[in-house]
Amino acid sequence: MYDLIIIGASAAGTSAAIYAARRNLNTLIISKNLGGEVALSGEVNNWPGIQKIAGFQLANDFVNHAKSYNVPIEEGLEVTRIDNTADKKIVYVKNDNGEEKTFETKTVIIASGIHPRPLGIPGEEKLRGRGVTYCTVCDGPLYRRKTTVTVGAGNSGLESALMMAELAEKVFLVSMYEDTPETNGGFPRGENVLIDKVKNHPKIEVVYNSKTEAIEGENFVTGLVVSDNKTNEKHTLPVQGVMVHIGMIPNSKFADLEKNPMGEIVINMKCETNVPGIFAAGDVTNTPYKQIAIAAGQGVTAALSAIDYLNKKQ
Repeated sequence: MYDLIIIGASAAGTSAAIYAARRNLNTLIISKNLGGEVALSGEVNNWPGIQKIAGFQLANDFVNHAKSYNVPIEEGLEVTRIDNTADKKIVYVKNDNGEEKTFETKTVIIASGIHPRPLGIPGEEKLRGRGVTYCTVCDGPLYRRKTTVTVGAGNSGLESALMMAELAEKVFLVSMYEDTPETNGGFPRGENVLIDKVKNHPKIEVVYNSKTEAIEGENFVTGLVVSDNKTNEKHTLPVQGVMVHIGMIPNSKFADLEKNPMGEIVINMKCETNVPGIFAAGDVTNTPYKQIAIAAGQGVTAALSAIDYLNKKQ
């Protein structure tokens, strides 16, 4: 019987683990992949105290910090459900072979993060891994001196295009918005410093007011079909790589808790869910800003709330 099981091993989960360990809670981390989306980030420039660090290194630092407190980590396990009883929670997991196992605990913190949203167009699934990628940082170097397209109008799309401009011969960036002041120049949620860099980069061509229709290619990507939102006119961008950055989906399917329409777990200021003894933190929750520093802070809040819950139960 654990005092606390933490689901997820990125900023929120490891921060929670550190605080739980400092209070001598018998804690276990369960995670499919260590580091989460942080490990797939490029250069991180907004983690306080460190001006610049690779996302993969920062994720490793998070995990190693938790390990320094001797917090055990069960890696490669996917949580399938959580049963709630009067005196304990039962966490069901399975490995890559489909083998199942359970863990018992008094409290749970869900810090399982998010995963990329697909385009949902013809050719996408067929060519996934053969020109279609959801991680520019991971796969961008494979398209050196080629032509690529990034789909997305947020910061991740802007960052993807800028990264590929340093590697590829030519880069398209598709935005569903018009280039107007009302849409912040075609990127409503983008940071102005990134927008300016993209628009002034000689290798990047922004395709505004367009939606994706299909990805072409037999064995590998050869083009992306887009259509104009006003005229419905279609044309094909001749590319060898498609980088998809159109948002993220919370990893919350296993949790039978109150969620908002986007599938985010609803929490209060203490990171409590609607089920006593189950807490949530980070990007999987309905917090409006998905940032590493916020996730870490919520992990700490969730751990302190779990400690308070256990103290009152005892």
